[in-house]
Amino acid sequence: MPSPPARRPRSSGRGWPCPGPDADSEEGASAILRCTVKDSSPDPVGRAFTSAAVELALASYPGFTMTAPPGKPTPFGIYRPEYVDRSVVEHTVVHADGSVEVVGNPPVSTLPVATDSGARPSPYPAKQDVLTRRLPLGTFVHARSGDKGGDANIGLWVAHDGRADLYAARVEWLSKLITPRRVRELIPEAADLEVEVFLLPNSGAVNVLIHGLPGDGVAASTRFDPQAKGLGEWLRSRHVSIEDGLL
Repeated sequence: MPSPPARRPRSSGRGWPCPGPDADSEEGASAILRCTVKDSSPDPVGRAFTSAAVELALASYPGFTMTAPPGKPTPFGIYRPEYVDRSVVEHTVVHADGSVEVVGNPPVSTLPVATDSGARPSPYPAKQDVLTRRLPLGTFVHARSGDKGGDANIGLWVAHDGRADLYAARVEWLSKLITPRRVRELIPEAADLEVEVFLLPNSGAVNVLIHGLPGDGVAASTRFDPQAKGLGEWLRSRHVSIEDGLL
């Protein structure tokens, strides 16, 4: 009988940073190549795989060298976030004086969630056209990001600097700017993923949830930033059009 087809492990390779032309240092003219292989068995990523990869690279890339010998296969786990019904959680606060307070359920009142099309009923009226500048989103927007299983979570907010009118205008601008469509433009890795955006105007904030960005969770992710800890700072570095009056 014919033997069954061999199992093919999942693999990926990527190089960064991309060297610029006429680099003024050897490091600036170099790139790091990273190859990742995932399989349910350690056999496909043993010596046979690493030897072939190293020998091929040595014979193909001028100036190729390694930062370290190929590592041994290591196990990875797959997990995902789940939801717990609010009724099974008692929100309890212990104050500094030792007193205990049980916080009741919040009122069922939320703003509409942005849709995939990027359109949503806005709590703010439309404004006339104004002059804008292309500047980093982080010019006055702060961020915190991280992984929740296979999803990436990004909190964006405007800090209150004591000027109430400017703060309110910046919060309004941020709430209008961040939609699923705009998130996909600013984070191209999310182009084909489900993105949810939640407005938190009373906190001057927007919460972004990108489903599937870390893959099967941090223990199985092959991303450069598997825990999405740097995702918020990268998003802050992206350039957007900011109204002159907000600066």
